Amino acid sequence: MSSAFASIMQGLTEAVEFSKGKSGRAVVHEFGPLDVKAIRARVGMSQNEFASAFGISVSTLRHWERGDRTPQGPALVLLNVVAREPAAVLRALGSG
Repeated sequence: MSSAFASIMQGLTEAVEFSKGKSGRAVVHEFGPLDVKAIRARVGMSQNEFASAFGISVSTLRHWERGDRTPQGPALVLLNVVAREPAAVLRALGSG
């Protein structure tokens, strides 16, 4: 059995156990609600600048800021990282 297969099998086993309510070794990251407008204000960017810098449509950003919609999945993760380390994210994206 290759090491890649073993790693995939371990991940699947952990996922199945987690889905059955057994936390085991699975790492779960949970993010609370975000104030997207406050994050943008702390970074000191306009809506257009923020959307452009982080690859978000201005329309989506406005919906998040108004509370019509909430960020999900990768966008939620990105915003949490931006909230904690905006300069690092900007450096990594080549925007800062």
